[in-house]
Amino acid sequence: MTTRTSTTVVVTGATGRAGARVARAAEAAGLTVRAASRARGFDWRDRSTWEPTLRGADAAFLVFPTDVGSPEAAEAVGALAEEAVSLGVRRLVLLSARGEELALPTEAAVRVPGARWTVVRAAWFAQNFSEGPLVEELRLGGELVFPGGEVREPFVDLRDVAEVVVAALTAGERYAGQVLEVSGPRLLTFGEAVAEVGRAAGRELTYTPVPAREYGERLAGFGVPPREVEFLVELFGSLLDGRNAYLSDGVRETLGRAPRDFGEFAREAADAGVWKP
Repeated sequence: MTTRTSTTVVVTGATGRAGARVARAAEAAGLTVRAASRARGFDWRDRSTWEPTLRGADAAFLVFPTDVGSPEAAEAVGALAEEAVSLGVRRLVLLSARGEELALPTEAAVRVPGARWTVVRAAWFAQNFSEGPLVEELRLGGELVFPGGEVREPFVDLRDVAEVVVAALTAGERYAGQVLEVSGPRLLTFGEAVAEVGRAAGRELTYTPVPAREYGERLAGFGVPPREVEFLVELFGSLLDGRNAYLSDGVRETLGRAPRDFGEFAREAADAGVWKP
């Protein structure tokens, strides 16, 4: 007879910015990680791939591709949560976005009967400046054009988000049925954040704020599908209105320490050559 000696956690989006860090943090905590990605045979849009991924697992980290507030997210997350519970996967942690009203239906969808769920609402990721489409603008053109205006945001390090997720996965009932809000330790405008990146990288970088609609036109010019453009215009028009200009204590309350500072992130990414032209 074989006895399971560690918790097995399914990590969706395991090759993405958040999922990869959750996988690493989970392994460091002694969990057995089952990476769920298209390369590993898992697809959010193909329900036939869910059962083989979930069966035999104890917990799951859910991060929906594109955005937690996208039109299809709530239905998919709810359906996967129900399937997970039916297969004995009781512990579910959903990554959500702080202040995103469009994400509320998805947060509600994960609360299926029998699930011990936790929602982790994160502020804007510091790593959005070092990974993904924004970094190419900074690296190649030395400029970030974005509809962030002069609003202040407590950019959070994704490593902190990952460690909070793992704490929620491993703390038994402590965080079950709770929403944990996580942010960085100080407020910065996007312009101030770009300036810190520039100082760390030893380059003069600039930030140009534009209205959300104008930014949508830029995205359309880059070939982003019209439906996705409309969603992002609506998202940025609301999310970047100043509603997130406050700090959250989720990192300290969960991990017992202060969150990592944006300056630490910028120096480490610069040392890795992220923004070298």
